[in-house]
Amino acid sequence: MTETHGCLKHLVRPRSPLRYCRAMRAIVIGAGIGGLAATLGLRRAGHEVTLIEQTPRFTEFGAGIQLAPNATRELDRLGLLDAVAARAAHPGDLSFRTWSDGTEICRYALGREVEEEFGAPYLQLHRADLQQALAAAVPAELVRLGTEAVGVDQDDKSAGVTTAGGEHLDADLVVAADGIRSAARQWLFGPDEAVFSRTAAYRALLPAAGVADLDLPDTGIWLGPGRHFVHYWLRRGELLNVVAVFGTDTARESWTEQAEPEEPLRAFEGWESRVLRILQRAGSMYRWGIYTRAPLARWNTGRVTLLGDSAHAMVPFQAQGAAQAIVDAAVLVDCLTAATPSDVPEALERYVRRRLAAATRMQARSASAGDEFHLPDGPEAEARNARMAAHAAGSRFLPVATAWRADGSDGQATR
Repeated sequence: MTETHGCLKHLVRPRSPLRYCRAMRAIVIGAGIGGLAATLGLRRAGHEVTLIEQTPRFTEFGAGIQLAPNATRELDRLGLLDAVAARAAHPGDLSFRTWSDGTEICRYALGREVEEEFGAPYLQLHRADLQQALAAAVPAELVRLGTEAVGVDQDDKSAGVTTAGGEHLDADLVVAADGIRSAARQWLFGPDEAVFSRTAAYRALLPAAGVADLDLPDTGIWLGPGRHFVHYWLRRGELLNVVAVFGTDTARESWTEQAEPEEPLRAFEGWESRVLRILQRAGSMYRWGIYTRAPLARWNTGRVTLLGDSAHAMVPFQAQGAAQAIVDAAVLVDCLTAATPSDVPEALERYVRRRLAAATRMQARSASAGDEFHLPDGPEAEARNARMAAHAAGSRFLPVATAWRADGSDGQATR
C-alpha cells in the first residue's frame, strides 16, 4: 500500500502495530472572523468542531474592512470567495493625498492588476457581511451561542473548556479566537492587558448618493499632522466607509460610543474641503479608541493555542487585521489536516512557527505606518511624500503587497 494521507500513513510499514484513529475534536472559542474561518476549515479537514460564542446571536457591528489577496486566496480555498465578493466593493486604485489641498502624493493599483499579479482579488466590504458569509457556511449544530468560556484546562491526552453554566467540554485541542480582550490569553500566559495605541478614529457610513458630487478618489488616504483620513466603498459601491484617525491621550474601545456633535469637524479643521464635506454630511459619528496587544514569544501551550486578535491585535493602518486572522486559520488547518489526537502539540508548534514571526512583523509594520501617516508638515513629511512617490513610480502595488503573496497553506489547498 502506498497511500500516506492521514492515519493510513502508518500502514506503509506492515510490521508496525495498526494505529486506529478517530476524528479529532476541536473547540474554538469566539465566533469572530478568525474563529469562524478556523471552524469551517477544521470541519472541512474532517475534524469534529464545536464553536462557542458568548453573545446570544450574530449581530451586525463594526464597519468597513479591506481584504488583500493573502486573505481572499484563503476564502477561495474555503469555497466562500464568490459569496463574499458578491457583497463587496471592488476598488480600482488607491490614492494618497495631502491633507490641506488634496494634492495627490502617489497612486497604487487595487483592481484587476492585483488579481492578475497575486491570483486573488482585493476586496472592501462591511465586516458584518464577511462574518455572515462565514457563519452561513458553518453548520448550525456546530455553534453554541450564548456560551461563555470561563476556563481552559488540559493534560497530556486532552484539553477542555469550562463554561459559565458549569459545563465541561472535552476535546483534543482548543483554539482561542476570543479577540483583543482575550480571556484565554491571560489563562495561558498570565495578566496582560490591551494596549492603547494613542490613536482613535471617528467612523461613519454614508450612502453613495450623499457624496456623489464630491469627485472622490476610488479609495483615498489623506495624510496630515497627527491625523489621517480614509474612505472607501462598501456593498457594491452603495456605501462610503469613512475612518478619520487622530492622535489622543485617551479613548474608549467601543463600537457604539458616539462623538460629540461637531467634534470631528473641529478635529479636522483646515483640511481639504472634500474631507470636511464628508464629515459634515456624516452627521453623528462613532468614536473608537484603537487598541493593540503586545507581541508574544509564543501563542501555544500544549493542546491550546491563540489565533487572530487574541494573539496579535494590531492597529489597522496596513488593512491587515482581518486578513492575518484568516491566514492564521488557514495555516492552523494545514498543520492539523493529517494530524491525529496525539499529534496535536507538535502540530500547534508548527502552526506557531509558521505564523508568529510574520504576524509580529505586520503588527510592527502597521504601527510604523501610523507614525509615517501623521508626520508634521515640513521636511519630514516632504521626505515621506518623496519616498512614497518614488516607490509608486517603480511599483504598481503598495509596499505592504510583499505580504500578499504569503500563502497560508504553503501552496496546498485547505480541505
